[in-house]
Amino acid sequence: MDGTVVVCDILEERGETLDYCIVGEPTSSHILGDMIKNGRRGSLSGHLVIKGVQGHIAYPHLARNPIHQAAPALAELAAEVWDEGNEYYAPTSWQISNIHSGTGATNVIPGHMTIDFNFRFSTASTAEGLEARVHAILDRHCLEYDLAWTLSGLPFLTPKGTLSDAVCKAIHDETGVTTELSTTGGTSDGRFIARICPQVIEFGPPNASIHKIDEHVELRFVDPLKNVYRRTLETLLAPGLLAA
Repeated sequence: MDGTVVVCDILEERGETLDYCIVGEPTSSHILGDMIKNGRRGSLSGHLVIKGVQGHIAYPHLARNPIHQAAPALAELAAEVWDEGNEYYAPTSWQISNIHSGTGATNVIPGHMTIDFNFRFSTASTAEGLEARVHAILDRHCLEYDLAWTLSGLPFLTPKGTLSDAVCKAIHDETGVTTELSTTGGTSDGRFIARICPQVIEFGPPNASIHKIDEHVELRFVDPLKNVYRRTLETLLAPGLLAA
């Protein structure tokens, strides 16, 4: 809602365009420069409530167990092949993150079941298409349900080209490392910048401590990282260097 997305909106309003953008995400895996991101998967979450009828376990004919009803549909969702991915992306993934049902008593059939799930999806699928397929599966199993969707990011992709070549060359010239292009990992601000910029690459230090206690960047990576950024700018400002 704030930060980068607002900056991008203001730039659009001003009619300002960007040629290239490097996002300083910690993309390196084992050593500095071994991986850069030329895209990210989209993130689509669902909050699903399966409705049943609460009752005494001894009288199941007077109740409707939402866990029993949902189980076949969940198995189908888990086994579904959503897409095959493409040259840049692994296949789309659907994962359950939370399930809750029941009162805590051992003799009560619950009245509802709550499930949180998430898609990490590639450019081989659309959010609208994935939503429709989930609804179709739930409806096919005759479930009574409510489903609320949250789209927190669309996939974006920068095909191999001027910016990625410049970054890869800069990394190799500075560190001797051959870089892998990747679209794995979580979402980033690159998804907002890609709306106004045709080429977006993410490159930064190793990410071994990402989202851990005492998350940090080792000082020994700061100078070579700075040098890679400088070399990239030099190449982009003097295109003849790319062929050198």
